[in-house]
Amino acid sequence: MEFLRERQLDLMLFLSGNSAALSVMVFFSKSIPLPLRKALACMEVGSALLLFSDCFAYAFRGDPSITGGVIVRISNFMVFFLSLFFVHAFNLYLKGTFREQDKEHKLPRLLAVADVILIIGVILLIISQFTGLYYDFDDNNYYRRQDGIIICYAIPMVTYIIQLITIFSKRKVINTRMMVSMVLVTLMPGLATVVQIFVYGLSLTNIFIVIMAMILYIFSLVDMNEKVENAKQQEIKLLKEEQETMQLLFEQTAAALATAIDAKDKYTHGHSTRVAEYSQKIAVYAGKDPAQVKEIYYSALLHDVGKIGVPDQIINKEGKLTDEEFAAIKTHPSIGRQILSSINISPELSIGASYHHERYDGRGYPYGLKGDDIPDTARIIAVADAYDAMTSKRSYRDPLPQQLVREEFVKGMDTQFDSRYAKIMLHLIDLDTEYELKEHEEVRELSGRSDLVFGEFRTKFTEGILLNENETKIHLRCTSLSPNVIGDPVLSDNDMIPAIIVFDSLDSKVHYNDKNSKTVNYFEYAEIRLDGRFICEGARDMRLNHIEKGSNVPAENSDNYRRGVETDITAVRFKDHAKIVIASGDDRKEIIIALPDNARYAYLSFTCGYSRIDRFEATKSDLVADENTIERIAPEVSYIDGPSGNVPNIQIDGWRTVSTRGEELKDKMQIFFHAKSLPTARLIWHCPFIVLYSSKDGLVNGEDYTELALIRFDGECWDDEHRIENNMQVNKTDDFIGWEKWKETNKQGTDCNADITRKGNSILTHIDFCGLQLKNITTADRAEYPKVYVTLTGDQVALTNIWIKSVE
Repeated sequence: MEFLRERQLDLMLFLSGNSAALSVMVFFSKSIPLPLRKALACMEVGSALLLFSDCFAYAFRGDPSITGGVIVRISNFMVFFLSLFFVHAFNLYLKGTFREQDKEHKLPRLLAVADVILIIGVILLIISQFTGLYYDFDDNNYYRRQDGIIICYAIPMVTYIIQLITIFSKRKVINTRMMVSMVLVTLMPGLATVVQIFVYGLSLTNIFIVIMAMILYIFSLVDMNEKVENAKQQEIKLLKEEQETMQLLFEQTAAALATAIDAKDKYTHGHSTRVAEYSQKIAVYAGKDPAQVKEIYYSALLHDVGKIGVPDQIINKEGKLTDEEFAAIKTHPSIGRQILSSINISPELSIGASYHHERYDGRGYPYGLKGDDIPDTARIIAVADAYDAMTSKRSYRDPLPQQLVREEFVKGMDTQFDSRYAKIMLHLIDLDTEYELKEHEEVRELSGRSDLVFGEFRTKFTEGILLNENETKIHLRCTSLSPNVIGDPVLSDNDMIPAIIVFDSLDSKVHYNDKNSKTVNYFEYAEIRLDGRFICEGARDMRLNHIEKGSNVPAENSDNYRRGVETDITAVRFKDHAKIVIASGDDRKEIIIALPDNARYAYLSFTCGYSRIDRFEATKSDLVADENTIERIAPEVSYIDGPSGNVPNIQIDGWRTVSTRGEELKDKMQIFFHAKSLPTARLIWHCPFIVLYSSKDGLVNGEDYTELALIRFDGECWDDEHRIENNMQVNKTDDFIGWEKWKETNKQGTDCNADITRKGNSILTHIDFCGLQLKNITTADRAEYPKVYVTLTGDQVALTNIWIKSVE
């Protein structure tokens, strides 16, 4: 206590100065409501004056002069008065807080009682100045307590108790932080007063009053700042919700407009949405930021808005357009630009509509822009638009198979399309193994169903089922239909017995007597009846083996088909041979088919005459065929019997099915070989490939295998490693006279040469092939990939007379 008494004046002056400073800060605390600011200002000013007066009282006590006597008496009066003033100011603060937090209810009456008690206290304080009720002074001007001092302390304590009761009565509308600060303001000065009654010479009450005033201001400021922040966040949330609502409205409006556009053309339902989705995918792969991707999406969604201004009879005309009609169609980009350019809030919307028919070589319309003069967004949309046009049904054709679509993009790089975005589209096609990127037709022909009704024989077929090295198991029931179902046909035994069609086509469908059969490269190997009869169409040879000759052979009895015949079929393929086992009743037959080669695909489809196939199930088993699974009935076809170099000849029947051994690339490598695409090759990437890779053991697909570059001799190169960059440049020489001639030359066979040079982190690959000069620069960190290997592979191509030489 002595330590505190000795330094009490310094502490009081320090706290007084802080209170004065806070009283100024209160006026600038705009986040605090005005009534509370006024109450806090009174508390801070009163606290500062309280301690300042107390300091004067201590400084001049014991001074017997007239001046000392006056100052001591005024200072002591101010100390007692300002103590009551502080309590009154806190009462004002409580009133302001309760009005702010609980506007539905009136102020507690106890606060009015507290004000009355404080007024009585002030009156008694004034009376005590003349009667010595609370205190008096001796001849040496020292302060002395009197018996009535207990009343002086009791009045503020009673008031604090009343305030504490009202605080707890309103605890539901006051947050925890403010509740704590208010309780401290009421309790701490009261406790200090109790202590001060028994400790003379210390101004504990006044000190705690000032401290509590400071704490209350800080808590109030923090609380109000939090409320302001919450209000700000709420405002931001409301603004965000408003923006999201506006965005949703825009999206729904754009989608509705796109639907209205597509509705004009009966063959393009969903076209605008699909183009927008494809454009979005391309933009993401191209590294566009999210805002750009969104702009590209909506620009693509509305790219055909100009068709609103083109007559319906022209848009839906079946057959070739006249010059005048085509001229009308060509106006839709300009019309679209006029419609969308008026939307000032999003000027990018009109880009797709204006320029999506421009070509990279400058031969497009309506403005004939060339290369990078065409806006980036439009170049992306042009790729997506062309893809959907080719993969959607039109009045004059069915959707093109994806492989043909892919070929068109390879042919169109840097002519119709920007090669950067065509290359991304090619990659998306390669990833789309299930052919999801297309217009989805109504599911038919047992795909997703378990029954199908057939009319005349070979007029309807099930979807194709791919034959491969994994055994396929099929179960079905075939029931011939009565005349009242079909329309009184004359049914023959041949009509009733289902047949398996073994075939190949780009779209995995049978195209019997179909105008599209040439487009999809339809090729039929055989027709196999379930009774074991077969017709060899394009297969090299076929053989029927009876595994079990049963007494009950429903497949050979046409009467059974009127009741329904259940059949189990097992099919598998290994290289150029396929085996189909048909089990019906207690009879099992095995048909072996020698296919023309290893390269073509083989599909199974079912057809029947005036019957229903149901209970259809097709599953793949885990059994994988090998050279012992199927009896060979014809020699394996080989196209690599010619001369060989220092690397063995390879025949690549499918996508990278075979590759040469890896050769380490040091400073420079020269490669020479003869390439000849297989007779089944029909696409431009059915050609040789060079693969640059790294692996610990030097093997293709070996330990820690990393592919640095896949360079196709048609000019394609895709890098899938983000740390590795490939820059492909394609130059068409005078010897290049079109892709069809290029494929023909490739089929006839041609000599090839390639030079590969490694310097620092760059690998330069230079290739001359069928009129194309390819230059690819692969950038890969030499420290990360100290050894790089080179291998030759391809797709449906034979490589012979291979020479790979390292050059020092």
